[in-house]
Amino acid sequence: MTLKKVQITNFQSIQDSTEFEIGDVTCLVGKNEAGKTALLKALYRLNPLVQEEGKFDPVDDYPRRTLPDYERDVEDGTREPATVVRATYALDPSDITAVVDGFGHKCLKSIKPQINLEKGYSNHLTASGLSVDEREVLIHFVEVAKLPQQIVDRVRCLASVKEIRKTLDEADIEDALSPYAEVLQKIDDGELDQHIFCSTLRDRIPKFLYFDEYYQISGQDNVDALMQRIQQQELKDSDHPLLGLIQLAGLKLNDLTNPSRTVRLLARLEAAANALTDRVLQHWSQNRHLRMKFDIRPAQPEDPTGMQSGLNIWGLVEDTEHGVSTGLGTRSRGFIWFFSFLAWYSKLRREQQNLILLLDEPGLSLHGKAQGDLLQYFEKELKPNHQLIYSTHSVFMVDSTNFDRIRIVQDLSIEKDADELPPESRGTKVITEVLDATEDSLFPLQGALGYEIYQTLFVGPNSLVVEGVSDLLYIQAITSVLQDQGREGLSSDWTITPVGGSDKVPTFVALLGAQTNLRIAVLIDKQKKDQQKIEDLYRRKLLKKKNVLTFADYVGGAEADIEDMFSPEFYVGLINGVYGSSIDVDDLTFDHPRIIHRVEELFSSRPLPEGGRFNHFRPARYLIDNIDTLSPRLGDEDLRRFESVFKALNALL
Repeated sequence: MTLKKVQITNFQSIQDSTEFEIGDVTCLVGKNEAGKTALLKALYRLNPLVQEEGKFDPVDDYPRRTLPDYERDVEDGTREPATVVRATYALDPSDITAVVDGFGHKCLKSIKPQINLEKGYSNHLTASGLSVDEREVLIHFVEVAKLPQQIVDRVRCLASVKEIRKTLDEADIEDALSPYAEVLQKIDDGELDQHIFCSTLRDRIPKFLYFDEYYQISGQDNVDALMQRIQQQELKDSDHPLLGLIQLAGLKLNDLTNPSRTVRLLARLEAAANALTDRVLQHWSQNRHLRMKFDIRPAQPEDPTGMQSGLNIWGLVEDTEHGVSTGLGTRSRGFIWFFSFLAWYSKLRREQQNLILLLDEPGLSLHGKAQGDLLQYFEKELKPNHQLIYSTHSVFMVDSTNFDRIRIVQDLSIEKDADELPPESRGTKVITEVLDATEDSLFPLQGALGYEIYQTLFVGPNSLVVEGVSDLLYIQAITSVLQDQGREGLSSDWTITPVGGSDKVPTFVALLGAQTNLRIAVLIDKQKKDQQKIEDLYRRKLLKKKNVLTFADYVGGAEADIEDMFSPEFYVGLINGVYGSSIDVDDLTFDHPRIIHRVEELFSSRPLPEGGRFNHFRPARYLIDNIDTLSPRLGDEDLRRFESVFKALNALL
């Protein structure tokens, strides 16, 4: 099953989260104390991996402000125990097959069936919403019961369950239908959907795995004590990742306590070290000189408490660069978190558990770059196998290439001036509309977007610096036209970087030039006032002269913008299309080499039809939005100019 929607109510800081959608990966973003952890913990109890952790207690969990009234109403019988979690699941093909195999190929009315699950302070899981065709199910069991053909034919012609049941009762065939008596009774009672859920779908619901900083691996333990906790089913939080680590290493506790040969034990420990090292370094880029090790030794009197008798297992991390080994539990908090989750998850993955992962503030202690590694781990290792819901307020844990995964979590009642909030607006809410988010709630998204822009500027191995976004749009539009005609457009190897004006070009070139292994070129407008800045780009050895191109070089004038690469007739056509004007080239009488200046002068004396001011960006946007209809109007000379520029730039690659 796939989780599609969730709504949390009446839980800690949450009165009503509102319903929100869940995808393959869902990121809950919000400030501290907004209620992200409460959302995950409530959802976890719907169907937890550890069943004993699935109970709601009103004293601990119901919103304190209204707890006395709630308890009194429940005790008086005027109110049912409140619901906490409502979740909608879509049935996967394997779920549908399981239902169809048991109840007939026409038993489900919908081709995309869903089921709604609810759980609250009654601590009973209830299901609803599975649209079942009771008539088709009844016909199915009539057919599999191998009744006389005349009865089967008669039943198929009947329109209702009531008519079919009456016909079967009159036929006196109870013995033949006795193996299906339970299902038939559920149909009579109107509880067939509940029966299908309990008998077929209940065990197919994914378990929730909740993981936070409390599940940190200790890296060491007494083997006898660990085995005793396993037998008594009294595992500590830190036992889960340790057992995962032992299993991931291919070790067995019995082999450690009773090895048949010392060499055999040493070989297993070395093999485990190799396997763990390879596994960890796949996703840990912060230090490539680490090597994982295991050691098994008899306890000593001064060992840690609880490890002073019997046999102890030690997880060690060797730094081959510095030639030192330290206990796993003494490494950085970020490394311990990452290693703990990797160990526990790997164990569950080997067991092929059907899980939805709930990660509370994952990697909070990791360096920003390591958090980026963790996002890649989510994408490559977790997403193909499980749905993932995680919370964060870190800029680096927001995937700026997938903003559709973001759900904003906020609690307006902890903001300033919250006294006048109506009751329905209080408590934790989950929203997807950015315009409804507070400034603090938006901060991680703003930071992630800024970081993505920074990465776009500096990661591309071939950076083409242009003045503004309109330049980028024109270049993209004309490249597509040229390539459609089999001519040469700008190579996709170039990363186009708009910098927001000619005055910013030298600064950005200097910043880009400070990065290694980058090829940089500049394609900019040319005005008399900018001549010195342009020459400084190569005179100060920021760039080679051939890497500094201006549009004037291809227009044949002293000054030129990218708009001058087009014929005046074509550019005026763009303006008329954008603004609904009806100007003509002959109207541009102002004597200036750049058409932008002539247009601005015209509109200063002849206001635009829709009001407002002339904007350089809008004609560029209009062109790229309507390129299919506008491209036939481009003259060959226009395309030749652009193609000459693109050829010169591509030759630099």
